[in-house]
Amino acid sequence: MVLVEKIDNTDYLISLSPNSSLTGVYRIIFLGSIAFVCSTIAITFFVLGAYLILPFAGLELAILFSAFYLSFKWSSKKEKIYISNEIVKIEKGTNKVEYRWEEFRTFTSFNIQKDKDKLMRLSFRSKGKDIYVGDFLNEDDKKILKENVSEIIHELNIKYQSE
Repeated sequence: MVLVEKIDNTDYLISLSPNSSLTGVYRIIFLGSIAFVCSTIAITFFVLGAYLILPFAGLELAILFSAFYLSFKWSSKKEKIYISNEIVKIEKGTNKVEYRWEEFRTFTSFNIQKDKDKLMRLSFRSKGKDIYVGDFLNEDDKKILKENVSEIIHELNIKYQSE
């Protein structure tokens, strides 16, 4: 998901996050319903004498919850791109900022590359170093990001030249 916010006349904030079909309380409802059905079936078979069903049902639920935990952790990734007349700043992390990069805008270029699978990779480049952004986005969101960043840079260049 790509959200563009104009902070003031020359400052922009672009927020990136992966698309997520389950959010908030719906995650708990979904996992709770699966756990309820699996536990009910396991307890029923346990009462009927199939004693080995219960540990395997517990193992199944543990694996399921672990997989969903990893998926939810991945889907909570966030990236923020600040673009102004003076600087470009990128922050990456899940719940807190884990990586921060900042550079003067005049020394930074916005690059669009295609990898061997014809997938788009977007990056900001400065001093020979590429900082990739939005790798978790789908191709449609990457196109939206590319268009938004290009428009912002074009608008800032026009404002800078008119001053």
